[in-house]
Amino acid sequence: MADETRPTPAPPAAAEGGTTTERPERTERPDRPPDRERRPPRPYGQGGPGGSREGGPGGRKFFRRKKVCKFCTEKIEAVNYKDVRLLAQFVAESGKIVPRRLTGVCTRHQRRLSSAIKQARNIALLPFAGRAS
Repeated sequence: MADETRPTPAPPAAAEGGTTTERPERTERPDRPPDRERRPPRPYGQGGPGGSREGGPGGRKFFRRKKVCKFCTEKIEAVNYKDVRLLAQFVAESGKIVPRRLTGVCTRHQRRLSSAIKQARNIALLPFAGRAS
């Protein structure tokens, strides 16, 4: 009996006025490419609607210099929480710590910088929040 194969039952036919359990077939829309054939994203500097991020509305290419770590180039060994002038450069006006991608600081120094900023905030050398407007 274990060798017998049973046929799978067919899905019940839809009664008049009833709904089927099958999904309707997906129709392709001519105004939109299918999911698997989407166009690749445009690289920066090739103007699109509203201009591009770097190039402006004319599609002009703009060369962005690679950001380098200020602490590595100036050979600053330790990031001190008491050096408020240095720390204030890496805190936005709203009071947030500016991320690496904007400042160009390397990973090691960004970690030390954020902990120094937090220490300076705790002893009231830097504000937790920026100016209220």
